[in-house]
Amino acid sequence: MKYKIGTRGSYLSLAQTNWVISELKKRSPEIEFEIVTIKTKGDTDARPLFTINQKGIFEKEIDRAVIEKKVDFAVHSLKDVPSDLSDELVLACIPRREVANDIFISKDGSPLKTIKKGATVGTSSLRRAVQISRIRPDLIVKPIRGNIETRIRKIDQGEFDAVVLAEAGIARLGLDVKFEKLSTTDFPPSPGQGAIAIISRKDNDSLVGVLKKIEDPASRYAVEAERSLSISVDSGCRFPVGALAEKKGDKLNLNVIVYSIDGSKSINVEITGDFLQAIELGKQAALALTEKGIAELAKNWREKVEEWNKK
Repeated sequence: MKYKIGTRGSYLSLAQTNWVISELKKRSPEIEFEIVTIKTKGDTDARPLFTINQKGIFEKEIDRAVIEKKVDFAVHSLKDVPSDLSDELVLACIPRREVANDIFISKDGSPLKTIKKGATVGTSSLRRAVQISRIRPDLIVKPIRGNIETRIRKIDQGEFDAVVLAEAGIARLGLDVKFEKLSTTDFPPSPGQGAIAIISRKDNDSLVGVLKKIEDPASRYAVEAERSLSISVDSGCRFPVGALAEKKGDKLNLNVIVYSIDGSKSINVEITGDFLQAIELGKQAALALTEKGIAELAKNWREKVEEWNKK
């Protein structure tokens, strides 16, 4: 048996896909795999992510290849997978999640709280931009695009004094780089950050069975809660939400925070529920945010989102 895997051609995407293959081979050594790299809109459009008013820019073309049977399944960073999957597809497997933290990498090794005043910090995320500004309003935060290696190289080249990235990407690439680990209290991550999503056709039962062998239930329930919250409040690149669900015994704790466009206001919700009711937990958190006024914050984000792009 041989399966074709669709993925992006970035070093991180290939590293994640090869990790998935190695885990699958441990359980099913008789199966062969072939990687098929596919370019997506996110690979060819150089604009900052939040200015592209389209979901699934890093996965749409790959998932189409799955539907058209050009590949058997796809490997994505879960945070890139929109909620409105085709009816022909299924989120077949969520393997063990990497750490969800963000990290701060600076040219001289300075941490975020003591880096020089006026330093230029790059990030592709509006969520991170606001979180940085809340802690250090004296810094200059600018959009940055490119893969992880490119962003780090821009520090060495003097374009930025520092960047904020997801620790999971550094770990999966095995990069030897000095960084400061940012707390999830100050930097609650994007829903699904650090998790891998494996997408297959819904009717391919035998393949889904193979993929389920590397499923991690704790990771599945955590990201299901986060995605449920994200779907319910319609978050994304243009209205960022920080959310992290963690297993506490037989319970699941979901912590969520949203910010005003200037970072001066925030709404925080923390809710704990049954581990097996992850999707409902996300909906409950969304309802609590609604009662606390999330609609007004979301409206302001969408009205003023272009302001940051002009920096």
